[in-house]
Amino acid sequence: MAKKMFLFLMVLAAAAMGCSGPARETVTESQITAIVASEPNTIDPALNTAVDGAIYLVHAFEGLYKYVDNGRGDAILAPGQAESAPEKTANADGTVTYVFKLRRNLKWSDGQALTAKDFVYSWQRLVDPEIAADYSYQLDMVKNANEIMAGDLDKSQLAVRAVDDYTLEVILTYDCPYFFEIVAFPATFPVREDIIAKAGDQWTFNPSTYIGNGPYRLREWTHNSYLLFEKNPNYYDPASGPDLIRFALMDDDNAMLAGFRNGEIDFIEEMPVDEIPSLLANGELKIVPYLGTYFVCFNNQKAPFTDARVRKAFSLAIDRNYIVNQITQTGELPATAYVPSGIVDAGGGGTDFRQVGGGYYKTGTSDYQANVEEARQLLAAAGFPGGRGFPVVEYAYNTNDRHRAIGEALQDMWHTALGVNVTLANQDWAVFLDNRKVGNYQIARHGWIADYNDPISFLDMWVTGGGNDDAQYAVPEYDRLIAGAKATSVPAERMRFMHQAEDILMGRDHAVGPIYFYTQKYMMNPKLSGLYYTPLGFFYFTQIKIAP
Repeated sequence: MAKKMFLFLMVLAAAAMGCSGPARETVTESQITAIVASEPNTIDPALNTAVDGAIYLVHAFEGLYKYVDNGRGDAILAPGQAESAPEKTANADGTVTYVFKLRRNLKWSDGQALTAKDFVYSWQRLVDPEIAADYSYQLDMVKNANEIMAGDLDKSQLAVRAVDDYTLEVILTYDCPYFFEIVAFPATFPVREDIIAKAGDQWTFNPSTYIGNGPYRLREWTHNSYLLFEKNPNYYDPASGPDLIRFALMDDDNAMLAGFRNGEIDFIEEMPVDEIPSLLANGELKIVPYLGTYFVCFNNQKAPFTDARVRKAFSLAIDRNYIVNQITQTGELPATAYVPSGIVDAGGGGTDFRQVGGGYYKTGTSDYQANVEEARQLLAAAGFPGGRGFPVVEYAYNTNDRHRAIGEALQDMWHTALGVNVTLANQDWAVFLDNRKVGNYQIARHGWIADYNDPISFLDMWVTGGGNDDAQYAVPEYDRLIAGAKATSVPAERMRFMHQAEDILMGRDHAVGPIYFYTQKYMMNPKLSGLYYTPLGFFYFTQIKIAP
């Protein structure tokens, strides 16, 4: 069985019918096995911040809007739990009201009816300070959300209400240009109040309480081994894909590729670095767009990285061309800034934000030595000439062949260019995320993928005290610019605020050290078809077909 293309579960379907009848009958369920990461940190829609968790969530849950296949393997926005586009009204006080009509046949995966009140509960839960969701700010365009998150208003004051079971009214403080993408994002997915009231923070761990409203539902979770999803019989539009999706939980690149080779695994995103050239050459490895930036995260509140000169020196000492050409090797672009290429600058006539904003680093092949010289001068000005007196610092990353190789390269670059010593700390995924979140690190690997195609998706994470402010960045001037960008719906004004904010984040403070702009790689068994994808990093297996 292990060497066959697909795994099959044989389920007993009937009991003995007497001496002359068959003793039992078997039912065969089609299954695919995919790997997107190791054990997830959480699969709670409000608490998840990782791409792997989001992939599980878009199979088990659904928002007012969803991403659907455009027929070419790419995802586009369309109504999900909403039956159609909402009614929109511009109000005299500058607010905007959206009225969503829900589909009439919506049910949770256990068969209970889903109503507009479920969205009201879920959105109130997301902004509730007691929940402390990292993504609470996703709803900061909703009237009263910021006051609730600050503790000045009760969550019941959030401007979202159930007019009736099938009608949801939402009032925004301004006409947010990416609002439909927000209501398709996992953080705004509905969750069940009665389930969470009984099970508390344990509700996600048991299939009996992990009740969703998406095309699949959780059948089994064997921790550090796999998540098994089955088709949800109560979903309004039954999935046409496999009966079962088994998400194996692994972080060993060699084992993943071996499993793919012997037919035990049908889809992988990671593989040994030294195998990439041959996999590209023979066409097995696919590359698709990915809106994100891979970067070094400095803890801005821990010495010696409290000094912007030190942060800039460490960033300048990174040979980005070496990393993308010799390690990642899948078409990544050396990063000249934090907001990646591919993000639209609406104020520039729909051009690229990076094209309008330019870069903060020179990454030409002839520029690296000049970068190193400037880095040495900065480190000396900070009191560490030639690296003398600089403390040994630690670079944290999570178990992965690529992250390890990049960490080792950075370690060597910083020692060679700056004369400093950096140790490497390889941590399990969940531990790594927790340590980075609470600031228990000095330097850490990081990557951020767009939640929607707008620069604010990258820039608002660094607001003081924000749930995703892993750099512990706290600059009031920056906060004011981000607030300005969120207070206007005029494209040119929004973009001007955001360019100014990035100038502070990167041009002055060098709060993080960008390395490259992502591409997404994957390998899929050639007998599978129907996969679709969004550059936000979400793969959808709901329409997968299995060739004989």
